[in-house]
Amino acid sequence: MEEDNYFQDEEFSATKSIWGLVTFSTILPVNVFTSIEYMTRLTWFWPFIHLVVGILAAICAFLCIDILHLNTFFSAGIVYCFLMIITGYNHLDGVMDMADGVMVHGSPYKKISVMKDSSVGAGGVATLFLVASLTIAGIFNILDYHFIYGVIICEMLSKTSLLTTALMSKPLIPGIGSYFILATNKINYIVSTIFVAIIAFMLGGFVGLAGVVGSILSGFLIAVIAKKNFVHANGDVLGMSNEVGRLMALLFMSISLYFL
Repeated sequence: MEEDNYFQDEEFSATKSIWGLVTFSTILPVNVFTSIEYMTRLTWFWPFIHLVVGILAAICAFLCIDILHLNTFFSAGIVYCFLMIITGYNHLDGVMDMADGVMVHGSPYKKISVMKDSSVGAGGVATLFLVASLTIAGIFNILDYHFIYGVIICEMLSKTSLLTTALMSKPLIPGIGSYFILATNKINYIVSTIFVAIIAFMLGGFVGLAGVVGSILSGFLIAVIAKKNFVHANGDVLGMSNEVGRLMALLFMSISLYFL
């Protein structure tokens, strides 16, 4: 694999690698850099970084509803915007690019070419609109049940979905996404998911665990779709898994809130 120069090369440090992931996936003013190879060794830790992001989003929801007294739908829209902004719109291009690749007819090579093309088609725009709209509806639904912990859980689980896709996929080399895929193995995936499930249960009981199931199922489905269409997966596929994973976690938690 060709060495990626996105990050400067240096000695491995777990602390720097974690902060490197924060720098890579958020706009928080951390600005700690490490090599892409070293940073992705801790890909399994990604959900716990976004646990913190989810806490910030939950605080945003609390301020909107209990301090500013905004209605639930408006608050849900603001929370979604907050999540997109704090993560630097990191995965939205992945949603559009993968959707465009899936929609086009032809060989995997042609589909990959379309996915990697800088232009965006109608399928990509429509898919992003659907995912964003349904995610806002999902946030609205859990806030309507006064389940503000669901905001924290769904953001953490977006990365569990991404890790599930990474575990099941063959990397498209070269590309930054390939480093995350190669760094994800059964052992670190299982350890990460167990701790994620424990946190989700502590925050939301069986509703939280339902969200975990939804995120894992999402990651599995995205991996299957990617394998069928592209054979390999790249950063765009992981981005799609992240956004759909958040949505599926919200869907499963919303259903569970009704029945539990």
